[in-house]
Parts: sequence; structure tokens; C-alpha cells
Amino acid sequence: MWLQQVVLRGVQVVGRRGVCTTVNNGKLPLHFNYINGERVSPLNPDPSQVMKVLEPATGDLLIELQTSGSDEVNRAVQSAKEAFTEWSQLTGLQRSRIMQRAAQIIKDRQEEFAYWETRDTGKPIYEARMDIWTAIDAIEYFSGLAPSIAGQHVPLANGSFAYTKREPLGVCAGIGAWNYPIQMAGWKSAPALACGNTFVFKPSQFTPITAVMLGEVYTEAGLPHGCYNVVQGAGETGTLLCEHPDVAKVSFTGSVPTGSKVMAAAAGGIKTVTLELGGKSPLIVFADANLDNAVGGAMLGNFLSQGEVCSNATRVFVENSVMDQFLSRLVERTARMKVGDPMDDETRVGAMIHQDQADKVMTYLEGAKKEGAVVACGGELVTPDDPQLKGCYISPCVLTNCHDDMTVVREEVFGPVLSILGFDTEEEVIQRANDTEFGLAGGVFTNDLTRAHRVIAQMQAGTCYINNFNIIDVAVPFGGFKKSGLGRENGVVTVEYYTQVKTVYVEMGDVDAPF
Repeated sequence: MWLQQVVLRGVQVVGRRGVCTTVNNGKLPLHFNYINGERVSPLNPDPSQVMKVLEPATGDLLIELQTSGSDEVNRAVQSAKEAFTEWSQLTGLQRSRIMQRAAQIIKDRQEEFAYWETRDTGKPIYEARMDIWTAIDAIEYFSGLAPSIAGQHVPLANGSFAYTKREPLGVCAGIGAWNYPIQMAGWKSAPALACGNTFVFKPSQFTPITAVMLGEVYTEAGLPHGCYNVVQGAGETGTLLCEHPDVAKVSFTGSVPTGSKVMAAAAGGIKTVTLELGGKSPLIVFADANLDNAVGGAMLGNFLSQGEVCSNATRVFVENSVMDQFLSRLVERTARMKVGDPMDDETRVGAMIHQDQADKVMTYLEGAKKEGAVVACGGELVTPDDPQLKGCYISPCVLTNCHDDMTVVREEVFGPVLSILGFDTEEEVIQRANDTEFGLAGGVFTNDLTRAHRVIAQMQAGTCYINNFNIIDVAVPFGGFKKSGLGRENGVVTVEYYTQVKTVYVEMGDVDAPF
């Protein structure tokens, strides 16, 4: 096994995995909150509220950090509230310049960010590099929109008129999930800041590192202190943010049950809420499709980030007349995927986020087999050759002989498990594809574009694909129907979720009053 020498922000460490950017006698400090432009220690640290963060790839302790209670949340929100006055009064162009500098700094440090994102999440480093770019793209995209955020002019009778203004909401809170930490920090903070809001972010307690690094980048780029803050913690910290009276909006990514709790916590303050929740997305492969492309789409829709992706097409419906051809190509390509060290550029399947998630996936697989599913390939715990890699690794799995009422077909597994289901008619498969409480994504592979548009028009999902899957562009809105969420992230429409409209009437004549 190779050794890697890492030089991070002036701290040189030698070893395969190194230590974090902030080092104190070889140990990591407990200041992973970022408030008012700097890393800070808790005001009233509680030894009983220290969280141990394990590195997914090795199972070793990565860092320890202090859970943020009410004191820390109040401190972060107050910092954001005080910064709002200055930040919201800048022009869109002034905000844009700062955000563009931040994007450039991340580009210059892309490999460093990817390194820590991989250690934080267990995903292969080639994917982590792409994730860093999704954050860069968001910051650049919304920095470009910032100068154009404006209202309307509406002519009225007799020379009078009205106009509208898009004004920032105030302090916005973001709560991220553990599968895409830096992406979520970027996707949520960039539109908030571009619109003139300030921001408090709570990353997942399992992936705390890169959100703080992003804060340091924003500060280096010239973002006024307090405009971007990070508080670490689990569900209790998120609840404190949602219920805080000075938080105007909450953007949450995570599970449906937690999303319901976020809505309930925010309801008391009548806060704006956007939710990106779970999914059980369908992918329909018709007989006339390019089968190699369809196989590639199914793999993109199931095996990125060890299958820990909310939009995944975990229900792949294949027309029965081409089932054997599709399945043989899928199994052959899936079996070639390299499982192992996330730091290896050749690895395509890294480590599950933690033991509990791996156990959950294996439980679903055992249940599927008891219900009659057949494992065509994968679905096994893998032990890498490197003895340092003591995390949980699962080979990507293809299940056949599945039926619609199986637990593995109906519930979100959040692991590398692809279920194959056959169909005969278009009408039948549309009905079956829509038979779910979720509606995050959906897709179709066919060379008949008339059919493609006809099927997509009937698909009950917010993000749909024709002849591809799980591709994301920051200029295109992303979000779901039904229990998969409310609102959208990305695209121009996102501005609507981070601003409020003020209407102003201007009378140019005398007041016509009946009394």
C-alpha cells in the first residue's frame, strides 16, 4: 500500500490518510463550529455531548466534535442576524464578486477538498472530485444570477404604476445529509447568499469537515463575518435551528420522517421550508432502447456513492422481450466494478457511511431473498486486501425475480441494490412506476421520442430523464413530487425560495375616496 504525503494549509503530515487541516499536537480539536468568520470552541462544552466521527473506509476515529446546543445555535443565528444588515444592502454585483472569488479558491484547492470529502464519506475520490465541482458550479451560477435579481414594473391607469421588489428573507438555515456534504453546503448557501440572505448550516453529524472548510473559503474571499456559519450536531441541533425565532427559512435534505419533523418544527414560526427527501425512482427500459446506454443509465441510477443517493432508480423496469439481453450486459458490467480503497483512482465502489447503514442494506437483501428475489450478482460484504480498510464494503447487487410488493422494491434501501422488474405494455408499466409514495425522479430509455415524451408526461416525479439518469446541472431545477419533497434546488426558480416579494403602489394623481 502506497504512502501519501499531504500538505494542507501549511500543515505537513505524512501517512496514507493524514490528519485534518487543523492540528494540535497530532490531535483534532473540538472547534468544528464556524461562527462569525472563524472556527470556534463551544461556549459551554459538555463532555457527555461529544460525538465520535468514524472514517467510513477504515472504521477508525476520524475526529471528535462537540454537539451544538442552544448556546451555540443562538450564537450562530445572532452572528448571521447581525451580518444581514450589511450583506443585504450590498448590490447584487458586489455580492457576486465575493462569491466568484470563493469559487476560484475552491478550484485552487479542489484536490484538498476532494481528499477530505472522501475521508468523510467513504465515496471514491473520483466521485468526490465531481462533488467539489458541483459546489463550485452552484457558487458560480448563483453569483451570476445575483446582479439580475429584480422585480417588475406594472403600468396602472392615469399614469400611476406599481412595482415589485425581490427582497431577502433574512437568516436562512440549511440542514444537510451525509451522502453529499460539500454539494449540499454549496447548493444551499450559494442561492441564499446571492439573494442577500445570511446562512447557518448544520451538516450531518457523520460528515462534518468540508462545510467548515467552505466557511474558511468564504471568509478568505471577502464574505463579511457572520454571513456563513456552521453548527455541528445531530437531530436536536437541527430542531433548535428550525424552531429559532430569528430563522426565516429552512432548507432540508434527508429522509421523509425527518423532513416531516422539520416541517412541524418550522410551522410554529410560519417559516419558508424547502425539502428534498427520499425516493424510490423508476427507470423504464423499452425494447427499442440502446441497451448499452440503458445499462449505463441503470448503473448511474444505482451505484454512485455506494448507492447512497436519494434519486436512485432502484426499480428498473425492463420490457420482457429484451430482459435476457439487458440483464446479461448489466451483470457483466456490474461485476467488473472495483470495490475497495476510496483513495484509489480505480475504485468505483467505496465504503458504506457506517456499520448501521451497511447492516440495514444487508437486512433488506436477506429479506428480498426470503421473498423470492434472486441475486444475479453482488450483494456480499467485501473485505479489502489492505488491513487498514476495516470499514463496511458491499459489492453492487442486481436482484432479479422481483415483484412490486416486495419490501426491497417498495422501501428506500439507500445502498448498492438494483431491483429488476419485467413488463409487457406501456400502460402497465406507467401504472406500476407511479405506484409509490415517492416522486423524486424517474426515467425512460427508448429510441421513440414520441413515446418518451408521452411516458414522461404521465410519470409522477419532479426530476425526469430521457435516455440518461442521475445527471445534474446547476442551471436545472431539482426536486420531487409527493413525499419526496417541497420546492426546488438549482436553476433560476431557486431565487423564489430565498426571496420575498414586496409590492409598491405609486399614485400619480389625486386620491379618489368615496368619503
